[in-house]
Amino acid sequence: MMRKKSGRSGRIWLFGGVWLTCLLYVLFQGGKTSFMLLSMVTLLGVYLWIGGRSGVSRAKGVRYLSSGAEYSETLHAGDQIHVRLHLSIPGFLPLPYVIVREVLKRHTGESWSFEESIIPSIKGNGQLSFQTTPLERGRYYFADTEIITEDIFGLMENKGLVKAPGEFRVLPRVVFIPYWQLNNRKTRLAGPDSVLTRTRRETTQINGVRDYVYGDRLSRIHWNATAKTGSWKSKEFEHETVPKTMLVLDHLSAHYKSGDQFELAVSTTASLLEFGGRERMGIGLCTAGQRGKAIQPSENGMERQKMLHHLVDLDLDPAGDMMGSLESTIRLFPQGSFFVLVSPLADERALEIFRWADAKGMIPCHVHIGGSGRKGEQDQWMEVVRKRGIYAYSVSSLQELPTVMGGGM
Repeated sequence: MMRKKSGRSGRIWLFGGVWLTCLLYVLFQGGKTSFMLLSMVTLLGVYLWIGGRSGVSRAKGVRYLSSGAEYSETLHAGDQIHVRLHLSIPGFLPLPYVIVREVLKRHTGESWSFEESIIPSIKGNGQLSFQTTPLERGRYYFADTEIITEDIFGLMENKGLVKAPGEFRVLPRVVFIPYWQLNNRKTRLAGPDSVLTRTRRETTQINGVRDYVYGDRLSRIHWNATAKTGSWKSKEFEHETVPKTMLVLDHLSAHYKSGDQFELAVSTTASLLEFGGRERMGIGLCTAGQRGKAIQPSENGMERQKMLHHLVDLDLDPAGDMMGSLESTIRLFPQGSFFVLVSPLADERALEIFRWADAKGMIPCHVHIGGSGRKGEQDQWMEVVRKRGIYAYSVSSLQELPTVMGGGM
C-alpha cells in the first residue's frame, strides 16, 4: 500500500515539474507555442484534479445475496451463493472503467478475493455479479469493497472503499437418515441393569391437526379441519415417550488425523440432529473440547436450530481434557438418556468415557468416525465395544451414514 501511495505522489511531483517547466518556457521564451503548451498542461492538470476529487471516495453500494435483498435460504456445505453488487458513483465526469475488488472472509481467518472490471453508465451506476466457489461449513462475511478507477489517459489512479455488508452462515453437510435402530431395540448397559426402549409409536390420543403429508392414510384425514380451511389436514397423535438422547461431539485436535475427519464428525452430528427433529425426539448436543458446552435435549425446532448454528462456528481445540469438559456440563445430561459419543477415539480413553456415562445413569453409544486407519482395526474396535453391550457404529464417509445407522448391534 505504501508503494502505491509513493507512486501516486511521485506522479504528482512529476506533473508539477512538467507544469513548472512549461511556465518557465513561457516566461523566458514567450510566443504562441509556449503559451499553448502551458494551457494544455494546465487543462490536463485541472482534469486530473477534478478526477481526483471525483465520487469514487463517496461511492455507495448495495449487496444482494442470491435473488433477494436478504438471504433467507438455508445453505449447507458444498452450496454456492450468487452475489450481486450495485454501485452508485457520484460525479459529472464519465469513468472509462472501474475495477471492483471483493474479499469474502470466513470465521476461521481464511479469505477469498474476487476482482472484476465494470463500465459504469453515464450516471455512474454499475453492477457486479459473480458466484462463489462451493463453500464449506462456517460463518462468512464480506469486507469493505475496494473500487479503483483511472483517468482516460491512465495517468492517475483513484481509490475508494464501499461499505456493503453481507453475512451468511453455511451449515454442515447433512444426509437423510430414514431410520436409527438405537431408538428401536433393547439396549443393555455394561452391567446387570437394562433399559427397554420403545419405538416412538403413535398413541390413539389426538394432539392436534397438521398439514396433510403425501402418503397419509385416509383414516388420518381430519375432515372437519379440511372443510373449514379448504386444504387437506391430517390428525396429529401423541407419541409414546422414549429416553432422551444427548449427542456428544469430540472436537479435540489430538483425536483427529485430518480436518476432513473432523468435518465428517460434524456432519454426522448434524445429520443425527436432523433425524431427531424429524422424529420429534428429545435430542440435545454437547461439544466436548477445551471447554464443554451443552444444550439440553428438546423437541423444540428453535433449540435444534440453535444446536446446528453452534456447529457452524465449531473448530478443533488444540488442547483440553474431554472428561473435564463433560464433568462441567453433567447437570444438563438427563438421567436415563442415551449418551451418543461421536468421536474417532478407539482405545481405553473411549471406554473410560463409557464407564463414566454408565455410572451417571446414562446409556452409552459410540458413533466411531473412521479415518485413514485399517478396516480391520475399526472392525476389531466395534467388536470390543459391542461385547460390552454398547451400541456402536463405524462411519467412514457421510454417504454410508444412513446404512450404518440402520444396522444392528
